[in-house]
Amino acid sequence: MCLGVPGKILEVKENSIAVVDVDGNQMEISIRLTPEVEPNQYVLIHAGFAMEIMDEEVAHETMRLIKELEESNEFATGIFEPSAG
Repeated sequence: MCLGVPGKILEVKENSIAVVDVDGNQMEISIRLTPEVEPNQYVLIHAGFAMEIMDEEVAHETMRLIKELEESNEFATGIFEPSAG
């Protein structure tokens, strides 16, 4: 299962690259799919690409749900692991 996560654009650089903050971690991502993005906007990140611009409230709620899922027993039991067959 693949999961996209929200990140906040901190800086837009040359060559369709942006610096984002994802839960306190900074990284560079491609903004080739969202060239109109600006600093302080939120994007949905998957596989190193900003897939779409997100509403700030939706981004915060998504991160809250991801953290809740990480802390749940279901996540710990491997329910999201690929099936063996």
